[in-house]
Amino acid sequence: MPFDFFISALVTLVVVVDPIGLAPTFLGVTHGLPPKARRQVGIRASLIAGGILAGSALIGAKLLATLGISLPAFRIAGGLLLFSIASEMVFGLRIQRQSQAAEQALEERVRNIAAFPLAIPLMAGPGAITATVLLAGKAAGQPVMLAMLLGVVVAVVALCLIVFFAAARIGKILGITGNVVLSRLLGVLLAALAVQFVVDGVRALLAG
Repeated sequence: MPFDFFISALVTLVVVVDPIGLAPTFLGVTHGLPPKARRQVGIRASLIAGGILAGSALIGAKLLATLGISLPAFRIAGGLLLFSIASEMVFGLRIQRQSQAAEQALEERVRNIAAFPLAIPLMAGPGAITATVLLAGKAAGQPVMLAMLLGVVVAVVALCLIVFFAAARIGKILGITGNVVLSRLLGVLLAALAVQFVVDGVRALLAG
């Protein structure tokens, strides 16, 4: 039934994307950014992730098959890239562009963080993409159920955006020292998550 499908899709994507769990990560990767830039990061990341998940629901399976890309390979690549971001968080490194003005550098960082690691692979990672593709398969040939799935994607992304906005207020409460400590701890957790992505991808390739 369509309603059962809606509930199943909503629960699945909320669990996989885990909007509440993204709050600490959002604080960590946006450490040092002014409030306005943080809001821009949250909005951009939500739009990018929403577009990716919606695209996965509509053409995801066909696109991956056409390009010859497997989800395990995508998971490994995402894990390696995520590990590079995690290392920067742990050691407090910041990529600097000496040839750019300060405002241009800030704008570039806002766009980069929004796209990676927030939108990909944390919000629209292999797990979320896989779940969306599978749910779209259940809705194949039924426009109403597909529309429900797209509505669920929008709802989950909107929930992520609300959490991001609330996370900025939490950052004010923590203060400078709290944000620095949280950034280091989250860097370690992100590194572990990145390794797990790679391990899961390798296991899936070997099992296949």
